[in-house]
Amino acid sequence: MSHFALTIIGHDRPGIVAKVAEILYRLGCNIADSSSTILGGQFAMILIISHPRFRDGAAFGQAFEDLEAEGLSVFLRQLRPGEETAPKLEGELCMISVYGSDKPGIVYPVVKALEERRINITDLNTKLIGTADQPIYVMVIEALLPPGQELTELDAALAQLKAALQVDISLRPITPVEL
Repeated sequence: MSHFALTIIGHDRPGIVAKVAEILYRLGCNIADSSSTILGGQFAMILIISHPRFRDGAAFGQAFEDLEAEGLSVFLRQLRPGEETAPKLEGELCMISVYGSDKPGIVYPVVKALEERRINITDLNTKLIGTADQPIYVMVIEALLPPGQELTELDAALAQLKAALQVDISLRPITPVEL
């Protein structure tokens, strides 16, 4: 079975997810994994899909032309065997929350500190909250500490960043729940 990464980006409006789901349903595709969000006023969605008979992207034909006619950008990429499956990652899952006055230079030092410790970022979201006069920058990171690395080591490094960046940073473990 061939697997594909499907990405859809465009101005947000109600009904995009339903249209994408309908197209995939009518084609006979299976949605294995997906994520969608609104970034600013832009809708962004990525899906990992499969089809029992489609061997390459050409098999989809013009299936997404209506979405493109509505101003959405659609990208389809065939995955190599095994790319559709998330690797089994070992280590401790944690959540890092960053809150502070909105200014350039918050994201890079935090993610650089994680990279230096070989910590894998599994999810990252940022948002502005507050008011136009007092915008608050919020960054929430789900990350996987490598085996043997303690939360206390990371907490100490983040405490230094907290002072340097003048933001609030908190770290907590996440207990995975099996569905």
